Amino acid sequence: MTTSPSTLASAPVLPQAPGPGRPRSRRRGGLLAHAVLVALLVVALYPIAYMVGTSFKSPAEIVNNLDIWPETFTPGNYAEGWSGIPGVSFARFFANSVVVSVGVVVGNVVSCALAAYAFARLRFPLRGLWFALMIGTLLLPHHVLVVPQYVLFNALGWVNTPLPLIVPKFLATDAFFVFLMVQFMRGIPRTLDEAAAIDGCGPFSTFWRIVLPLTKPALVTTTVFSFIQTWNDFFSQLVYLNDITRYTLPIGLRLFLDSTGQNAVGPMFAMSVLSLVPVFLFFLVFQRLIVEGINTSGIKG
Repeated sequence: MTTSPSTLASAPVLPQAPGPGRPRSRRRGGLLAHAVLVALLVVALYPIAYMVGTSFKSPAEIVNNLDIWPETFTPGNYAEGWSGIPGVSFARFFANSVVVSVGVVVGNVVSCALAAYAFARLRFPLRGLWFALMIGTLLLPHHVLVVPQYVLFNALGWVNTPLPLIVPKFLATDAFFVFLMVQFMRGIPRTLDEAAAIDGCGPFSTFWRIVLPLTKPALVTTTVFSFIQTWNDFFSQLVYLNDITRYTLPIGLRLFLDSTGQNAVGPMFAMSVLSLVPVFLFFLVFQRLIVEGINTSGIKG
C-alpha cells in the first residue's frame, strides 16, 4: 500500500518529547536565577538590617560589635532619640516633615496634572517649543538654581519658612512628573474627549470628569515619588530653614552628630528607623499603582 505525498503533507505533526537533558538544564537555570536574586536581595537589605540592629545596641557595643544583631538589646535608644535635643522633641521634626511633604505632594499633583493635560490634549501656539523647553529643564543641575532662587525668596521674606519648599511646586517646576503624566495622557483615546464635547463639556470639565480619573496610576506615582523625594531631602531644607524648631527629619538626624564630639549614634539609628517607616508604608500601599503608572507611561504615547 502506497501513501501519496498529499496524505503525508496533511498528516498532523506530533510534537517531539523533550530530551532527558532539557528539563534538567532548565531546572538548573531556574535555580541559578533564584540564587542570584536572593544574593541581590541580601545585599540590598543588609544596610537596613544593620541599621535596625544597631538601633538596639549600646554605645560601647556599636563600636565593638560589628554583627547585625546586638548581644544585649537597648530599647532606650528610641526613648532617648524621641526626646530629641533640649527644648525640641523629635516629634517636632516629624511634624515639620509632614507639613512640607504634604504641601509638595499636593502642589506637584495639581500643577503637574494641569500642565500635562495642556501639553497632551490641548492645542495652543508654540506647544512643541514650550514642551521642549520644559524637558530641557531636566538638564539643569539643581545646585545651579540655588543662588538665584535664594536671592528671590530672601527678597520675599520666605527664608526660614516652608514656603520656598512648597510654593514652587504649585508652578509645575518638576518637569519629570509633567513628562510622566503627558506620556500617560497621550495613551487615553481622544474619542473620549470628543464624546465629552458632544455632551457639552468644556476643556476643564473634560479634564476633571474624563482624563483625571483615568490618570490615577500616574497620579499615584507622582504622589509617592514626590513624598519620598521630599521626605529624604536634606540640601534644600538645610538652605532655607535656619531655626531649629523648623527643622525637618533629615536635618534633625544630623543634630545627633555635633562638632563637640558628643555623638548619640544609638538614638540616631533609632530615629532613622522610625523615619523610614512612613516611606515603606507609602510604597507598600501604592506599589501596584506605581508599577502600572511607570509601565503604562513608558509604552504609550
